[in-house]
Amino acid sequence: MRLKTALRTLLLSISFALAILSHAQGVHAQQQQATLVSVDAVLIQPFSQTMAVLGRLVATQSGIVAARTAGPLGELRVQVGDRVKKNEIIAVLINNALAAQRDLRQAEVKQAKTRIETSNAQLQLRQQEFKRLQKLRSSAAFSQARLDDKQQEIAVMNSTITENRAALSRAEANLMLAKINLHNANIRAPFDSIITMRHTNVGSFLRVADPVVTLINDSTLEIEADIPADRIAGLPPGTVINYTLSDFDNGEITNQATVRAIVPNENPLTRTRSVRFTTIFTHQGSLAENQSVTVNIPIGAPRQVMSVHKDAIINKSGRTIVYVVRDGVAKITTVKLAGAIHDRFEVIRGLEIGDLVVIRGNERLRPDQAVSFESASSN
Repeated sequence: MRLKTALRTLLLSISFALAILSHAQGVHAQQQQATLVSVDAVLIQPFSQTMAVLGRLVATQSGIVAARTAGPLGELRVQVGDRVKKNEIIAVLINNALAAQRDLRQAEVKQAKTRIETSNAQLQLRQQEFKRLQKLRSSAAFSQARLDDKQQEIAVMNSTITENRAALSRAEANLMLAKINLHNANIRAPFDSIITMRHTNVGSFLRVADPVVTLINDSTLEIEADIPADRIAGLPPGTVINYTLSDFDNGEITNQATVRAIVPNENPLTRTRSVRFTTIFTHQGSLAENQSVTVNIPIGAPRQVMSVHKDAIINKSGRTIVYVVRDGVAKITTVKLAGAIHDRFEVIRGLEIGDLVVIRGNERLRPDQAVSFESASSN
């Protein structure tokens, strides 16, 4: 009996030793096959609460192009939707009458110059006669009355020359106006733009200031939003905010804009004020005036918060957990979160600054599983 008992005890000891050895080999193999994951650091960053306000796109350059001179419309070279460059001709008036008016004014200028030349020649003649009469003062043929008359004639000629010079200035001004009217017979785009409306057709007689087309420059769009008056103090010029708009070519666009100006005019019904924001749009061709934009304006003072990347968060059995890498092992940690900060969440409890959390590969991890990573990101 004692021999059997001793043999049984020896066999159990050998089995236990083999089990321990097998477990140790499994753990070692598991450590050698660490799962490759991506990690991100828990960090401190500035955070301010915001509220969403619906705004719109507005154009800083838009309006009606009107006729600057009168005449029948001979050509209308654009259609609605056409894109035009600055100074490109968009319409042409029939200009034969305007050209004739220019030629008439040119003739009047030439006539005025000829009158001045004639007056100068007559003045020169009077002055020569006056000098000859002066030389006769000591002779019996001298007449003081004739000398006085000649002096008066010289004064009249000087007045005539002054009058003719004024007539020349008037004729030159009329010629300039005629040239301007002839130039304005070609109606041009005042800036790079898109035609949004035609107000007339070929054959219509246009008077000065009659509308021809409406256009808009879609490359100078700004954001305008009606902000509650009690939030204006948090939006001094230069403040940077985030906005979101929908673009049918590129989907939802999120970008930043800067406060340019606050319009000092409050709506008594809504108690809001218009605020203009400037930004750089990379897809102007697909944007439109009055398109809706959501701007996020601050509603509190900025503060420093601890945050974790959104991809680290896992909801499991009613708990919010993350995997924290410590000594090459993924430790499961329960966390409490607050609001979102772009692609991160504010951390209330469960993590410390500098903790490395798994953001890729965490779905397949098990608690205390060995992991490896190349480098940590702090974005």
